[in-house]
Amino acid sequence: MNDVAALEFTRQQAQPLPAERREEMLATPGFGDVFSDHMVTMRWSAEVGWHDAQVGPLAAMSLHPATMALHYGQTIFEGMKAFWRPNGQRALFRPADHARRFNSSARRMAMPTLPEEDFVAAVEALVRVDGAWVPRARGHSLYLRPFMIAAETHLGLRTAEEYLFAVIGTPARPASLEPKPMRLWAAPEYIRAAPGGTGAVKCGGNYGGSHIVQQQAAANDCDQVVWLDAQERRYIEEAGSSNLFFVESTIGGPRLRTPPLSGTLLAGITRDSILRLARSLGYPVSEAPLTLDEWEQSCRDGRITETFACGTALSIVPVGHVASTEREWPVGDGTAGPVTSRLREAMLDIHYGQIPDEFGWMRLVGTEG
Repeated sequence: MNDVAALEFTRQQAQPLPAERREEMLATPGFGDVFSDHMVTMRWSAEVGWHDAQVGPLAAMSLHPATMALHYGQTIFEGMKAFWRPNGQRALFRPADHARRFNSSARRMAMPTLPEEDFVAAVEALVRVDGAWVPRARGHSLYLRPFMIAAETHLGLRTAEEYLFAVIGTPARPASLEPKPMRLWAAPEYIRAAPGGTGAVKCGGNYGGSHIVQQQAAANDCDQVVWLDAQERRYIEEAGSSNLFFVESTIGGPRLRTPPLSGTLLAGITRDSILRLARSLGYPVSEAPLTLDEWEQSCRDGRITETFACGTALSIVPVGHVASTEREWPVGDGTAGPVTSRLREAMLDIHYGQIPDEFGWMRLVGTEG
């Protein structure tokens, strides 16, 4: 990848939040509740291509009622994080891989791709100017949301000829430094994605269609939904918007297993990182299908001792119980197991530069203050 962005970013300084107030907010951030001072924007048109790259104050967007994204769903996004480092630096986790996945989503949604170097430059520009918004505490981060929408004003049913790309940031922290094990809700009557659809894409419609099942999960004291395959309603795919891993007990020691990428699952950057990290720590890994019934039976007979969900927002969170309208079972003893905890701590050590980054995942960014 060329490290030099093709676009030049113009700059308009925001009136920053007073440092004292910012530190108060960084001490107890939620997720997506407060936002950093700036945003990055750029535009695309069929005539000009990408242009008008700007770093400016975070501000509301004015959209015409006939903006095509509001009617035909051409919206995609990424989620990624920046972590605190000393000496005025911050560290982005695998930004080029997020750029490639963003473009994969764009191609599937018939939207323009953004050169990888410009995607990375846009994210870096926000981190550079809002570096003070990156929390210092371990497990905390500045969550970055690059997104793109069809911005043309038109009601004809076709692809748009104008698009808006933007990056915003929100300080985020886990619910606790030792995440509470999740309860998952299995609802086979609903599906998240079908073969040939958009399951592997980070587009808005994938998430809007999941809310009704999430409400059902919450009503049954569960945190997230277990999604099953569309054809047989048997094979495990994801948990909410996260990938799943299972720790199997074998004669040779623990082994990790995760559902294969079938075109209906999101190719998680965290998922890929765990596959590589686990191998480096000596855990065999496999990408193999698993049914809901097999998961239950394997938990009951001790073959599956741990399960965890993973993703950018969650990082790594253990699964303690699974429930449905017909049954419920614990995973292991219902707490975070040793493999889950080891992987989580190793990932955090990489994020914060506490062990060598042997994979080359972290990209350091200087800040302005």
